[in-house]
Amino acid sequence: MPFKSIPMPKKLLKKFLPQPHEFKKHGKLDFLGDRIYAQNLWHLNRHSVAGACWIGVFCSFIPAPFQMIIAAFMALIVKKNMPLSVGLVWISNPVTWIPIFYPTYRLGTWILGIPEKEFSIELTVDWAMTQLGEIWQPLYLGSLIAGLFFATLSFFVIKLIWRWHIIHHWQNRRKKRAQKQ
Repeated sequence: MPFKSIPMPKKLLKKFLPQPHEFKKHGKLDFLGDRIYAQNLWHLNRHSVAGACWIGVFCSFIPAPFQMIIAAFMALIVKKNMPLSVGLVWISNPVTWIPIFYPTYRLGTWILGIPEKEFSIELTVDWAMTQLGEIWQPLYLGSLIAGLFFATLSFFVIKLIWRWHIIHHWQNRRKKRAQKQ
């Protein structure tokens, strides 16, 4: 497949991410004020996308409800792409909870040097009040460490991919100009 058929990361992301005017038209985010529509929260460049990936991946490793709100708040504070930050939180979803959070729990028990407890996961308030209360320390420690690791990894991978695309784009432009002369 020739390189020119692969869209630049910015063009590819623009196809899938919403634009601020879409939300402003419907007023769905008006309760958050005008600050939510600031251009830098919707801008796509290497830095805003890499930062948004860091935020989204990190927040997806937080075993708590309202991860999207945490991601949106973080994106607002550090002025990174909010839709991407919020969207990447869905890495963690009901299908991926066990493959994500069981290893992070085991990592936490290993770091704390405590034995693993036998438990089964149920999506009920009763389970959250009893079982989660017993395993929260290793779960959150392991999740914090794994979240930091994978978020940082995604940050650098996005920066490298973006740079690779830019370098190849410029090389192709240089080749085309040389052929025209």
